[in-house]
Amino acid sequence: MATRILVADDQEGIRSAFRLILDAQPDMTVVAEAADGRAAIDTAKAVKPDVVLADIRMPVADGIEVTRALAGTGIRVVVVTTFGLDEYVHAALRHGAAGFILKRSGPTLLVEAVRAAMNGDVLISPQLTVRLLRETGRPRETSDVVLTEREDEVVTLVAQGRTNAEIAAELFLSPGTVKNHIASVQRKTGARNRVTIAAWAWATGRAEP
Repeated sequence: MATRILVADDQEGIRSAFRLILDAQPDMTVVAEAADGRAAIDTAKAVKPDVVLADIRMPVADGIEVTRALAGTGIRVVVVTTFGLDEYVHAALRHGAAGFILKRSGPTLLVEAVRAAMNGDVLISPQLTVRLLRETGRPRETSDVVLTEREDEVVTLVAQGRTNAEIAAELFLSPGTVKNHIASVQRKTGARNRVTIAAWAWATGRAEP
């Protein structure tokens, strides 16, 4: 079944652009739009989409309030914004956002963020990852973790902020195989998502910022 998406942004042009990108995917469909945060919350509770794409700055209620209001409903919120301020990133993730991407990141990352959210992962724009990881604590001791050669290659690219599609293209793998490698790395390292995989890679010297 197609992933059902609600697009919330106060700019009609942005909503239309996102709809074109997402509706072009065979596994996605935009089922509703909202021009402000309150409408996004009410519409999401009525329509029950799988994913809400919420702008950080909207009238009535912002993207953080949307994220907070929908926490625990099973609806995943991906914050999409022009503003990559640290306080926005931390607030969104603290309240349970399933992703945080910049509008200038492009259509590929937008689509990847929706798919990541559906898979229970958290995708953050590569432009923001470096700043975020500087404040991420060192993971548990992982000196005994043994990765395969392919897993090591995947981890290095994850730490560079690459999407699954980009990793698949570079390593000549299918996106599904990349996803399986990432899941294996998460089991071995105890990492919860891509951000903590990258933090682990940096902390253990497998990748450099």
